[in-house]
Amino acid sequence: MEKDYNFEMFWEDLNNGFQIYYTYMDCRYLIYKMDKNCYKNELVSIKEKCPHQKNAIYTLKRVREIFPFMEELEYNSGFNDL
Repeated sequence: MEKDYNFEMFWEDLNNGFQIYYTYMDCRYLIYKMDKNCYKNELVSIKEKCPHQKNAIYTLKRVREIFPFMEELEYNSGFNDL
């Protein structure tokens, strides 16, 4: 992750409709905004058995808490067919 990339930039990207893939604790996730203060977090891939939830709904406060630990961010605009 770029050193200048901060949570406010990440949050703005989520507000603009981006879906963001990231790695957290050796698991790959997809996060996107569903509604005001409502973010969907989906487990996409795991290396081994994993006790993490496959689907979770987070508030902005929880997203802010895990942001410093997110690695390998990849953006998906949702326009893959273009």
